[in-house]
Amino acid sequence: MDNLTFVGTATTLLRLGSFTVLTDPNFLHRGQRAYLGKGLWSKRLTEPSMQPGDLPPLDAIVLSHLHGDHFDRIARRELVREQPVITTTKAAAKLRTWDFDAHGLETWESETLTKTGEAGPETLSVESLPGIHARGVMGALLPPVMGSLLTHRVGGAVARRVYLSGDTLTGDHLDEIARRHPEIDVAVVHLGGTRVLLHTVTMDDVQGVDFLRRVQPTKAVPVHYDDYGVFRSPLSAFTRRAREAGFGDRVQTVQRGETVLL
Repeated sequence: MDNLTFVGTATTLLRLGSFTVLTDPNFLHRGQRAYLGKGLWSKRLTEPSMQPGDLPPLDAIVLSHLHGDHFDRIARRELVREQPVITTTKAAAKLRTWDFDAHGLETWESETLTKTGEAGPETLSVESLPGIHARGVMGALLPPVMGSLLTHRVGGAVARRVYLSGDTLTGDHLDEIARRHPEIDVAVVHLGGTRVLLHTVTMDDVQGVDFLRRVQPTKAVPVHYDDYGVFRSPLSAFTRRAREAGFGDRVQTVQRGETVLL
């Protein structure tokens, strides 16, 4: 059964058919600090449910962007290098200097993994979707970010579509995603209302509900909401606002270390 295990921050293990994918690997321990660039740091407030040595064999890592709370020094030191890391072109260039098999995608480009199973060819495509980490001057200071659409097919037929939002704000780019991909089974939504230099750089509760309105996923799994001091919008605010807006039945919360069916 397709499922998601929540490790912490935006780190999840996705099992789609016979494929196992790790997202945004962040394994820093409680009390350690993540480097956010430009001399900025944030202390981790929670403990991840796994470390790299606890992971199963991976078919791929999908990385939304190269930030210390999404790919940290533990990931750099301890993750195996064999599986591809699918990410932005800028992040891929850096990861290759660390000997990772990094594959950079421009927006709307995709990469496909293939296996042969009893039911026929099984594929998992990863398509880079637009994301906006910040606007204005702050946007120029932060690394490029992408969302990702994971489409699992068995025997050529679509089995499941999973949209990883990445650290994006809401906006018109989501309307274009919805136009191109109107049938999203699951959205893994990066929230937290992250505040950096007085700017909000990830969706808070209000933007999170606007994301649901625009994208209309069948199910939404919120992540990235309480792990660092720069996260200012709690999960409870999002779930309450989602209920009030009529999306309560679509939101599936998951605790660190818990596995939920997709």
